[in-house]
Amino acid sequence: MPINIYTEEECHNIAELCDDTWELPSQISELEKWLTEKGKDLAKGNYVADIGFDIRKDACGGGGVISSNMMKIMSEIGMAIYLSEYPETSSD
Repeated sequence: MPINIYTEEECHNIAELCDDTWELPSQISELEKWLTEKGKDLAKGNYVADIGFDIRKDACGGGGVISSNMMKIMSEIGMAIYLSEYPETSSD
């Protein structure tokens, strides 16, 4: 579960996204979709979206974009993003 969403204090699991997708651009897109559809309805609190990602072997710039809409929703519900890098998790 490359994206684990939980409460910061109790570590209560809220959602797991992306199964075995370790590429950051795809994960950011899925997180934005989840925030727009479900996350925006969470009560104000202290939440974490821990994104476990792997460096893309073919990457040469660019990547995921955390939009102003995502930042707005995260600010309203009290969510922080943790970026957790894991080497060589992708299978080729």
